[in-house]
This record gives sequence, C-alpha cells and structure tokens, in this order.
Amino acid sequence: MSATNRRQAIESASQHITPPGSLPNDGKAPIDYYGKDVFNASAIRKYLSRGASEKLLATIQNGAPLDPSVAGDVAHAMKDWAISRGATHFTHWFQPMTSGTAEKHDAFLDLNEQGEAIMTFSGRNLVMSEPDASSFPSGGLRCTFEARGYTAWDPTSPAFIKRNPHGATLCIPSTFLSFNSEALDKKIPLQRSISALKQALLRFMACFNEAPERVAVTLGAEQEYFLIDKAFYLQRPDLYQTGRTLFGAPPARHQQLEDHYFGAIKPRVINFMAEVEEELWRLGIPAKTRHNEVAPAQFELAPTFEELNLAVDHNMLTMEILQRVAEKNGLVCLLHEKPFAGVNGSGKHNNWSVTYGSRNLLEPGKDPINNRVFLAFLTALIRATDLHSDLLRCATVTAGNDHRLGANEAPPAIISIYLGEFLSDILRQIESGDFRKRSSKHALKVGVATAPNIEGDDSDRNRTSPFAFTGNKFEFRACGSSQSCSEFNTFFNVAVAESLDYLSEKFEAIGNSDDFDDQLRDILAEVLRKHDRVVYNGDNYSSRWIEEANRRGLPCLKTALDALKPLLNPKNCRLMEKYGIFTTVELESRYDVYSEEYLRKIQIEGEVACDMARNIILPVALESYDFLAKTLKTVRDLCENPKGVKGRKVLETKFETMGNLVAQLEEKIEKLAQIGAANADNCQEYIQTTRDLRTVVDVLETLVDDRKWPLPKYREMLFIM
Repeated sequence: MSATNRRQAIESASQHITPPGSLPNDGKAPIDYYGKDVFNASAIRKYLSRGASEKLLATIQNGAPLDPSVAGDVAHAMKDWAISRGATHFTHWFQPMTSGTAEKHDAFLDLNEQGEAIMTFSGRNLVMSEPDASSFPSGGLRCTFEARGYTAWDPTSPAFIKRNPHGATLCIPSTFLSFNSEALDKKIPLQRSISALKQALLRFMACFNEAPERVAVTLGAEQEYFLIDKAFYLQRPDLYQTGRTLFGAPPARHQQLEDHYFGAIKPRVINFMAEVEEELWRLGIPAKTRHNEVAPAQFELAPTFEELNLAVDHNMLTMEILQRVAEKNGLVCLLHEKPFAGVNGSGKHNNWSVTYGSRNLLEPGKDPINNRVFLAFLTALIRATDLHSDLLRCATVTAGNDHRLGANEAPPAIISIYLGEFLSDILRQIESGDFRKRSSKHALKVGVATAPNIEGDDSDRNRTSPFAFTGNKFEFRACGSSQSCSEFNTFFNVAVAESLDYLSEKFEAIGNSDDFDDQLRDILAEVLRKHDRVVYNGDNYSSRWIEEANRRGLPCLKTALDALKPLLNPKNCRLMEKYGIFTTVELESRYDVYSEEYLRKIQIEGEVACDMARNIILPVALESYDFLAKTLKTVRDLCENPKGVKGRKVLETKFETMGNLVAQLEEKIEKLAQIGAANADNCQEYIQTTRDLRTVVDVLETLVDDRKWPLPKYREMLFIM
C-alpha cells in the first residue's frame, strides 16, 4: 500500500467512467427472453409427456405430494432442456447455514460399457445428492468424522441455468439435511413454516365459513447495496477481507444535501443495472424497480411479489448476480450492512403478505371496520409480533447489522408495529366498543389547475418503524442487506400460525351463533387490549420511545449475542417443536452456528484493523512525524529566538500532536492484540477497542499530507464512478 497506488486507483477509476448515451441496445425486449433460462411450466410442457407434466405441475402449483414415478422422466427432460441451453454440468443448489449458497458440479458426461462418451442424468441424480456435511456449519449436529449429508430436490422452486464464459450449469434448488434428518439449511425450516401457516390459515378461514382456497405466502424483498470502483476496493484490505471500511474519516460532503436519493442514475451505473436486470429476467426473477438510495454510491433493486419460498431463492440469486455483474464492469458490489461509517447503511426490506384464493388478506377494503376477516387477521399479526418479538429481533443478527440498527436509516432493536392513525383508530373503536364512521381516504391538493386529482392513502408511512403496515402488506425493515430472508420469515410464519390457531379455537367455540359478529369483536377487543402495547406510530429513533417501550415492557435486545439467546428459550423451543419447524437440538445448533460466526467476524475485523494500523498506517504516521521533527530541527537551528521564525509555534504544535497520535496508535494496536480471541465475555471490549483504534487512525487521516496517505478515501470511493 502506498500513496502512489492510491493515485493510480483514482486514475483507473476515472478512466472507467462511462459517457452518457453509451447504454448498449440489442433490440430485444425483456418479454422476448424472460424466463428462458428457467425450467418453468412452458419448458415442462414442452419436454415432458402430458401425464408427467401434469403430475409435476400439480406439485409445483398446488402443493400436491410429488409422484416418485415421474422422477426419471423429469430428469431426462430436464437434461435435454439444459443441454439445449448450453449446459454441460448439473448441481444441487442449496442454502447451508452460512451467508451464501452452495453447489458441487457434476458433468452430464459419462462413459458407456464400450468406453464411449454419453450424456446422462438419472432420476436419482435429480432427487438427491450426497455432499460432505462435516465441512459445513452444523452447530454440533454433525461431528467432523460424520461426513454424510444429503441434498434433496425442491420441485416447488424451478431449476435454472447459471452461465459462465465457457458454458453453463443446470442448478437444481434443493434442501440440505443430515444423516439423521436434521435440517442443515435455511430452506427446510422455511418450507415447514409455510406449511404450518397455510394449515392454520385454512382453519382460521373456516371459522368465517370460507370455502378452502389456495393459500400463498408472498414476499417482495427490496435489496440495497453499494457500488465502488474495483481499483479502490483492491487498495483497501479492510473491504476485501471484512466487507466494510474499518478506517475512514468522513468527507466534507457525503449525504447531507440528500441529492443522491432518486437522483439521475450515472451512465456507468445504469449500464450495470441494465445488465443485472437482463440476467435476472432470463432467470425469471421479476426485477421491477431500480433507483439511487440516500447515500452516495448506494442503490436499490426491488422485485414484484412472489411466493415466499421462490422469492427467497430469487433474492439469494439476485445478490450473487449483483456481485458478479459488478466485477464484469470493473465495479464491486458491497452487500455489507454498513460499509462506510457516517453514511446510511443497507437493509433488506421484507414485504410480507398472504393471499387466500385471489384475495389479499391484508387489504383493508373500502370499509375496514366491517371487514371482519381483515380485522381478525390483523389482530393475529399484532398478537404474534408482541408474543414473539424476541424471535423477530433474533432474525436480524449479523455482525454487519450491529453497525446499522438504530442509525438514521434503520429501526432500533425494539420490535414494534406501525399501523398508521386510521387503522389504529379502528382498533381503538374495537377495544372501546364505540364504533363510528370515518373516511379512509383524503384528497391531495396540488394547487395547479391542470394537475389531476390525487387520492391519498389511509395513512402516512413510518420509515423508523421495524414493522410497518404499508397498505396491503407488512414491511419488516430490520433485516440486513447481506442476510437471507429465510430466518425472519420462518419465525414470523410460525408466530402468525400460532396466533391464528389461538383465535380459531376461540371462534370455533362460538360456532355459528346469531351473535357471532358481536362475540368476534369481544374476542378481538380482549386480544388487542393485551397486545396493543407493540403498536407504536411515533418516531422510533427518539429517546422518548426507548423510555416508553421500557414502560410498556417491550424487550430491548441491544447486543447481537443477547439477541441470539431467544433460540435457547424453552418457550420458543416448545413453539417450534409444536409446529414441526425445529427440534430443540436444531435450535441449539443454530445458536451455536450464528454466535460462533458473529464472534469470528468480530475477530477478523480486529485482526485486519490491527494489521492495517501496524503495517500501513503506522509507517506513514512515523514518516510524517519524522518529517516534522527534521523540519522543526531545521527551523530551530536557523534561529534560537522562538519569535524569530514565523510559524515555529504552529510547527511545534503539529509535532506534538503527531507524536501523541503515534503513541496512541501504538497503544491501541497493542491493546487490541493483547485481548486475543474474541469471545462472549470480552466481545464488547473487543469491539470498543477496535473502534478506539479507528478513532486514532481517522484523526491521522485528516492530518497526514494527503499526498502521502496510502488508502483510498471516502470522498474518492463514494463519488468517483
């Protein structure tokens, strides 16, 4: 690392800046290639017999049990389709308890008895595979010498083609389980929770004499990310080892002017976005929205809603494609929750909803006060959030999210619900029994004669709330940008299923009595009075809310390790076992995996910070100190009279300041090194010492000659693109 390398990085980044109007256009509309690399319903009908395709589609579309007899036919058809799309290999694509996905490629190529090359893919190849489970995190579910694990085909998520410069691979979405059938991944618990919620919802709707309909739990995952030039990235060991900058003084200008948000997208970035969208659309991922986010160099991509299991798979693919396409364009996509201190971090806004047939159960309708299914379902969600807020907070834990939660762009660690004044007023009416009419819409006056009339929504939005009702869905804003959506949705699905069953039991006791509606409102009023403490429509960032939440008795799990402890709570273990989501052993394994991962990342950050401070920053600081010492000696030699040379006092002050900082730097490096390995007992001390080291380095950055500073600065990384 040197100042010369930094200047070269700046020059390299400036050469990559794309002039306006250079977006490639091959004349193809997205509709021409959307889903072409997906073994979807169209491909299934084309490559499979009618009987086999109907059986497979019944599983995919209606959740019917998979007929084992079709596996061989499906494998043959899938192989032919994949080869026609250029695939040479296949893999079971799964989501272990790490931060990403996993895959092991096998070629279709095989040899027959005559030694001739043939292309084969059997039903067994499709249905299962046997990766080495001992090398994945398992939290004690697998010992090192117990290597067997199994991936099993998930037919509800379509197979797809992943391309590379020299071919393509058929990817088969799969679950991952141990030799003893324990879940080793994030997909199995999610699918179990979806089934539990669907069963509970059918029971719940039967209480209203609703005929059974197809239930779909849906998700829209808004993905935030940063882009920086790769030349800067390669000059920052902290970025390429930890995903965030461990040092960096804030620039004079960052996001204060708020001019980046929804601003015009730079040509280089729009080219990147267009290429990302083309890849996503080919994979049937419905990328819909793109825009600049609040911080400079920060952006967002949002898809349309899909069924939850598929949406999670698609989000994992989206993160991978963002990073891969960025590299092709000389950029790096940073998915860390807080890559730059002092500016907004990145989240993943989890928009959750449920449909019953063609109805969205979170759609209030024109007359919400008389929409009894909506009110009962909303009450169930409020109860679920209040009773199980500890699990929802648990689902937000990452080392990166620690730096984001509670800051200006993310909700605090206290879980609450925002409903808006209109819905809150309806719930107050139910609790009090004092019902009155109130208009749910209001006109927006533009004040321009030619402007159309605009009808406002029921209520405003609250961007500080962890869990906000936004019209016909709930948006959970506390998940980190690098996280899988699986954990939160698994826990929330189960929490809602339990509350639906609780209400169903009470509704079933009423039966079809003539006063069903009156008794229904009495039940809802009782539940709301007990659980409406979790509803808060104010500013979640204010100190007043912390005091109020404490008065209400809402849990505040500030540290990551505290937030993981609910996984060991017997109450939560009983809930998860009741609905068949996790065994106690599986929950304990996740506590071990996630706490160990957290501590390891903290440890890595400390060691990288220590190494950079000792081997990159300290030599530059000493060089600057030495230069000041020699200059001051020269000045003193020229004139013994302290007042004889102008600026001598300033030079002496700078020399003293630099000496103090060098001493502090060495002290902080040594202190961090002495702590040793980060563990549950010293974790907060380790984190604070790393922060203290950063404070010294960031001051040095502002004092050392800019021509000598070796690391790319925030002003360069955030603005040169």
